[in-house]
Amino acid sequence: MPYFGTISWRDLIKALQMAGFEGPYAGKRHPYMIRGSTKLIVPNPHKGVIGVDLLHRLLRQAEISREDWEKL
Repeated sequence: MPYFGTISWRDLIKALQMAGFEGPYAGKRHPYMIRGSTKLIVPNPHKGVIGVDLLHRLLRQAEISREDWEKL
């Protein structure tokens, strides 16, 4: 169950897979994940840790609420 805070790239991918996303697949510049008709571009893991602001933007694009995120 990830809390809403900084998260490693691997934990982000695992949590998104638990939320029903498939992938990550190689894109042109960034990997992406797919759930239904939603395509979510995820950041490259160069820095290692995903900050709270970026996590918030990713969850908004993925249509996952904060409450649903913390239930995963």
